[in-house]
Amino acid sequence: MADPEVSTQSGGYDVELFVDTPDYDLICTICQWVLRCPVRAKCHHIFCKKCILQWLKRQETCPCCRKPVNPSLIYVMFKLSKSIGRMKIKCKNEIRGCLETFPLSEQYCHSMSCLYELIPCPYQGCRAQLLRRDLDTHARHCEHWRQPCHMGCGAILSHRTQAQHNCYKLLRQEYEARQRNHRAIATALQRKMRKMQGTMAHMKRQIGLICESLQVMDDLHEVEEEDLGESSGSSSGPPGINNSN
Repeated sequence: MADPEVSTQSGGYDVELFVDTPDYDLICTICQWVLRCPVRAKCHHIFCKKCILQWLKRQETCPCCRKPVNPSLIYVMFKLSKSIGRMKIKCKNEIRGCLETFPLSEQYCHSMSCLYELIPCPYQGCRAQLLRRDLDTHARHCEHWRQPCHMGCGAILSHRTQAQHNCYKLLRQEYEARQRNHRAIATALQRKMRKMQGTMAHMKRQIGLICESLQVMDDLHEVEEEDLGESSGSSSGPPGINNSN
């Protein structure tokens, strides 16, 4: 008899999911559901892999015969797993109206296309949950619906803006806005260039004044040197002349 505490944590498939009642040999002794990823212990008893690993965390004995079970010595039953995968099951959305039946191994693929699958609205901000078959109808009225313009202008449209949307008008507005932006940039650059030109002209004038000042200083220095030479020559006089009476 399986431990009831472990049995509540089922690792198998719900028996009610299958079209035909599964054989008793395909029922996990621990969870009492159809085997999922069946494994066999050394004592030859078969369980869901998840179920037996949870069981062995509490006690390393077989839940059927109580013989010791080494967790490293349990073997996956690949052929049995494939056989179970071929068994026909009903759609989990049967209660919502889906009457499809298909092999267990195709359950995921079916759920991704089942018209009765409950899915969230894909539009950001909408919290509605609806059947996949109702998605198109919902999208036509969802206030959070957003789609790019199919003409490729780049606009993101809502139901409110879709009817008034005009690609030519929008593109024209964007073009004019870019032109205004470009003109503003060009004007700002021209102002900067004029300011730089004014600064450079001022610097040239300053450099010119400095150069003129240096030239004047050089000229004065040369004049002073000439005057100094003349005065020293006149004071010494010509040789051999006596000025006394």
